[in-house]
Amino acid sequence: MECLWEMQLQTLHKVMFKTAEELDEIPSESVDLVVTSPPYPMIEMWDTVFAKQNPEVSELLQKGDGYGAFELMHRVLDKVWKQVYRVLKNGGFACINIGDALRRVGGEFNLYPNHSRILSCCLKLGFSVLPEILWRKQTNAPNKFMGSGMLPAGAYVTLEHEFILILRKGKPRRFCGMDEQRRRRESAFFWEERNEWFTDVWVDLKGAKQNNIDKAIRERSAAFPFELPYRLINMFSIKGDVVLDPFLGTGTTMVAAMAAGRNSVGYEVDPNFKRHIFSRFESVVDFANQQIEDRLRKHVAFVKKRTITHGRLGYVNKHYGFPVLTQQETEIFLNELRKIEVEANTVKVEYSEEATLHPQMT
Repeated sequence: MECLWEMQLQTLHKVMFKTAEELDEIPSESVDLVVTSPPYPMIEMWDTVFAKQNPEVSELLQKGDGYGAFELMHRVLDKVWKQVYRVLKNGGFACINIGDALRRVGGEFNLYPNHSRILSCCLKLGFSVLPEILWRKQTNAPNKFMGSGMLPAGAYVTLEHEFILILRKGKPRRFCGMDEQRRRRESAFFWEERNEWFTDVWVDLKGAKQNNIDKAIRERSAAFPFELPYRLINMFSIKGDVVLDPFLGTGTTMVAAMAAGRNSVGYEVDPNFKRHIFSRFESVVDFANQQIEDRLRKHVAFVKKRTITHGRLGYVNKHYGFPVLTQQETEIFLNELRKIEVEANTVKVEYSEEATLHPQMT
């Protein structure tokens, strides 16, 4: 997908209703960032998805061979990670949200370590593995354990976190040319956002509702919250980059890419999701601009508090006129969305060239 940022302030987004293995049409080394969450092996709601691609999965589950089924499910995903490595540019990142699975198969209860199995595959492909993020999901469950209650030693702890694996292809990215360097400076994040985002445990994200789609499509969506891909896209790409989600699902990654001023491509095997995905785009302008406004207001609140405790900040952002802590924040510019155009499975988003949101410092 061609980067349009230099020619005009717009991005393109393409939804492909194909399997994630069918990434062959994407040119090699054409994607800047992958943000995705695949079906989780050994989570029961995904059994049929894997069995359609390898019927032996169902046979092994019926025989009580949990780890055998686990391995076959991951061999399906292995094909996708191979394609992801191919399409990523050198210096590009892959961020994979995955949870381990707890399951009783054949009368035996076990943990199935999805995150380590994916890491093993990606290491063999040539990825560099960077520090992962633990996303601790909020839960309403009153019990923090399961099993034999208060009696040792049959209880086991509950899983309240998922992993965001951070992988890089090749050496660190180099930013060449005046336009790319400008887009990088405008894509900077605030100092306080850096401190919040670049930590190895995220405890402030709320999980998305699991019953937010038509039951005729799927009993529950397993979608991650908007803030998760939005952070990752801002952390590991710049304006105008191309973001790929090979397991698009309800389209959250694509919405986040639109909000962040990136291009995107998404693959979804189930065409029944089309109506749900495109219905989200109808309100994306107002939704994304609210996210931008929230980021700016949070920064202004930080400035006020920081000024009281540490005195005046040393720099000023040239677009918004508010203080910032470091020189790298002086060119941050969050382009507001103006309108979207939908044609077939392609969406074009246009952005404002001026900063119209100016949160008051008083």
